[in-house]
Amino acid sequence: MWLKIGCEMTFDVEVPTPFIFMLRPRNGAQQWVARESYTLNPHVPVYEYTDVAGNLCQRLVALPGEFTLKVSADILTSESIDLAPGAPFEAVPYLPDEVLTYLLPSRYCESDRFIDLSQEIVLGINPGYDQVARLTQWLRETIRFNPNSPHFQMSAVEVFQAGEGVCREIAHLGIALCRSLCIPARMVVGYLHGLEPMDFHAWFEAFIDGRWYTFDATQPFPSGGRVVVAYGHDAADVAIFNQFGPPLYPRQMTVWVEPLPEPP
Repeated sequence: MWLKIGCEMTFDVEVPTPFIFMLRPRNGAQQWVARESYTLNPHVPVYEYTDVAGNLCQRLVALPGEFTLKVSADILTSESIDLAPGAPFEAVPYLPDEVLTYLLPSRYCESDRFIDLSQEIVLGINPGYDQVARLTQWLRETIRFNPNSPHFQMSAVEVFQAGEGVCREIAHLGIALCRSLCIPARMVVGYLHGLEPMDFHAWFEAFIDGRWYTFDATQPFPSGGRVVVAYGHDAADVAIFNQFGPPLYPRQMTVWVEPLPEPP
């Protein structure tokens, strides 16, 4: 399916402020960027680099005054996600080197704290894809997806204690549970067609039987229409922007995902 995705955000900047944005989706096996626009008002010099996960990052310094950034893209992506019931667990000695880092505890995913719980949840389930599917079902049944949750930047332990969270926090818990079973898992941030209320979205992927599979406990059933912007260990790696200096938040931010009737 073809989607037009984008976001626009405006900041009121009081002092020259360094930013790192992570807003450009990249081409890959799951998506193709056919057309893209990235505008700054006022325009300032921008330097782009690729981080260790392959994410496209834009560095700039916003000057005092109103600063607006707008990103838009026309992207081909799948209407569905791949499912693989019964796909086998891949033992750690046979995992690719680049995947091993996604087995370790990270800032927001304290997987070492969930070994007993994860074993309890998947008791009697075949190792591999079916275990992650069971963990996702447990998350839907146990942790309430609340886009308006007052909690902010919670870790897996904190969202488990709170019993609710936004998409980012629920992904943290899913990742931690997978890693505690020696299944590599990583966070994904991007866009989801049909999300209500519309915003940036987070989910997780698990590495099973030689490849990554998508899981999203915030949605009632597996769904496609996803555009990936960034991958990482947890939210610390995939913030859509980081700014340095006095705290600064967007005065206004709009996110959109619209189906295109035909290819651009």
